Amino acid sequence: MIKQILSIVTATVLTLSVQAQVGPEVTSWKINTTGLTGYNSLPSNVQQVQYTSTDVYVSASCIPGYAIGPWNSNPNTPTNQNFVFIITRNPVQNTGTAITTPMGHMGVWSNGVSIFNPKDGFYWDNATSSFASGGSGTNAWNRNALVYEGVSFDNCLGHPAPNGEYHHHVNPKCLYDDADSTHHSPIIGYAFDGFPIYGAYGYTNVNGTGAIKRMKSSYVVSTATTRTNGPPVNSTYPEGNMCEDYIYTAGVGDLDVHNGRFCVTPDYPNGIYAYFVTIDASLNPAYPFVLGPTYYGTVQAGNTGPTGGHNTPSGTVTTYTPATGIANVGEKLSTLVYPNPTSDYLYFFINPIASNNFTATLVDALGRVVLKQEGIQPTISYAFDVSQLPKGMYILHLKNDSKEYTEKVLVK
Repeated sequence: MIKQILSIVTATVLTLSVQAQVGPEVTSWKINTTGLTGYNSLPSNVQQVQYTSTDVYVSASCIPGYAIGPWNSNPNTPTNQNFVFIITRNPVQNTGTAITTPMGHMGVWSNGVSIFNPKDGFYWDNATSSFASGGSGTNAWNRNALVYEGVSFDNCLGHPAPNGEYHHHVNPKCLYDDADSTHHSPIIGYAFDGFPIYGAYGYTNVNGTGAIKRMKSSYVVSTATTRTNGPPVNSTYPEGNMCEDYIYTAGVGDLDVHNGRFCVTPDYPNGIYAYFVTIDASLNPAYPFVLGPTYYGTVQAGNTGPTGGHNTPSGTVTTYTPATGIANVGEKLSTLVYPNPTSDYLYFFINPIASNNFTATLVDALGRVVLKQEGIQPTISYAFDVSQLPKGMYILHLKNDSKEYTEKVLVK
């Protein structure tokens, strides 16, 4: 009996030790543990969270668990993005030149959906006296996404990009209760500099005291009657239509130029720099909506740019599970391979598991490797194009340093 009690105590201490190693950057994600699907029956929310001593890896479809759509005047369709975002566990203030928030994703909500900046991708080209598309203009007048794309936002204030990436430029109202002004808002995401993003409400004082209040942006819309090298100020382009119409004015709100502040929160009792989503008294989005034009911290590589958000976990990786905080020991490799037989694409998927970095190979009847892909990660869907292969039987191998899976595949 004593030995049994000691075993229980030891196991409890070990579990608490592991839990003590993880913080909100690991535990704040909405992990899909029940096979929940969202739009178009796609897997929803976050599929897996893994962490090392320095980073958190968030595998997500970019599809929320709640109903989304329709999108007026927007022909795009949400698709599974198979993201693996990397979030540093040791964020630091950037003491050099501030980093501008990019077009595309600049952070990720706690349900794995992308966060976009306030711009819609069109900027004023003074040479042509018209708007140009294709990104963000440097030292230019950029269109406000809420003004120009708001008509296409769904009831949750999100919409899909041309690449199928569902995202929010503004307050994700279906992710948390944005009308609850009596409680400190939860963490609803992380910026790519590693600092948390909270909902609209926080403590009055930065030391964690005072009543709960709505965090107010310190950006004020300009009253200028002209824009230098920009569109005219008139009924077509009134003040507020351009992001640069909003001027940071220290002291008029609660938040700094990045739309955040260093403060005590329920998750960080010793204080943390934190961004806050900003809304007005009527719960409408207030510029700059999520992050200011620039990040507070330094931004690690891997998330931004055309191919950003498809990182490969490295180092000693632990898989977080909400029940225990750690992955199951001695877990078996479980996969989904479909369709089989196939004539065009062969899809394969490794169910959540602590092991990473598999190599997938497709071998023909003579033992020759005809297709190969490295860096295969659990919870992410991959595919081989087999449409040009001769008909016949093949062997799919999924293997890393510790685990292996083999399945026969018929190409017809």
